[in-house]
Amino acid sequence: MGIFDKFKSGFKKSASAFTNGLRDIVVKKEIDDKTLDKIEEYLIHSDVGIVAASEIKEIISDSKIDPKKDTTEEINAILQRYIIFLMKPLENNNFFKKKEKINITLVSGVNGVGKTTTIGKISKILKSNGNRVMLAASDTFRAAAIEQLESWANKVDVKITKSSQGVDPASVAYKAIEDAMTNNFNQVLIDTAGRLQNKKNLMEEYKKIANVTKKADPEAPHDVILVLDATSGQNVINQVEEFNKIISITGLVMTKLDGTAKGGILLAVAKKYSLPIIALGLGEKEDDLQIFDAEKFAKAFTQIN
Repeated sequence: MGIFDKFKSGFKKSASAFTNGLRDIVVKKEIDDKTLDKIEEYLIHSDVGIVAASEIKEIISDSKIDPKKDTTEEINAILQRYIIFLMKPLENNNFFKKKEKINITLVSGVNGVGKTTTIGKISKILKSNGNRVMLAASDTFRAAAIEQLESWANKVDVKITKSSQGVDPASVAYKAIEDAMTNNFNQVLIDTAGRLQNKKNLMEEYKKIANVTKKADPEAPHDVILVLDATSGQNVINQVEEFNKIISITGLVMTKLDGTAKGGILLAVAKKYSLPIIALGLGEKEDDLQIFDAEKFAKAFTQIN
């Protein structure tokens, strides 16, 4: 299965629901003001966001819809072009390329977003590009998190630095960086505890881990990746806002896009924050993390080849 096919398959649920919803709205060849309002309302309901929905409505209003063609397909084509225009600048393939010097990445996110699993999948892609990867099991609040990360390290054959539950998370991160520098590893991925963005003590611990990385390199962490769950809908907007206040986010990974019937939340996040999008999670298998490609995403979301 090619990359586009994986994208298309992963988005089948949300794209089918989206297209069917549009068809229920667009019952006439000619798009009048009432229909435009319904389309805008539907886009907002699909988690696209108020700003993006308003812009798409305006573009549809200004576009010449060919009455000889399927009106829903015409609108989907407009949406596809909008997505590409909005998201093409947010691609960041460089994240996965082989690094010449050590690159320390902090991976954050609230509980349940698939953060540890995402780290495992990222590790596999990094390794396939010739990187030597070290994982840091700094989610020491849960023994299960350490075991899960170790399982992924074994599965994709990368190294891991770990300790026992309850140990200072920052000390584990620092030890991992030390080990990586001593043994010529060029990628360190630090798993942090799934912390609620409104828990001040947990966010302070998160900040402490970031500060510890600077002892190894003043420019660290070189990347700060926030993992988001697409099924959380508009809640992810608040998560981006709060995490970005603590340490500037350099990239996003959106997971569980195969599990939502809405799926438009990535557009809302892209429009509001313009943060690089690293990858998308489209399933549970280790190969189901796809490097973000705006055109493939747009085609899959609209189900247009």
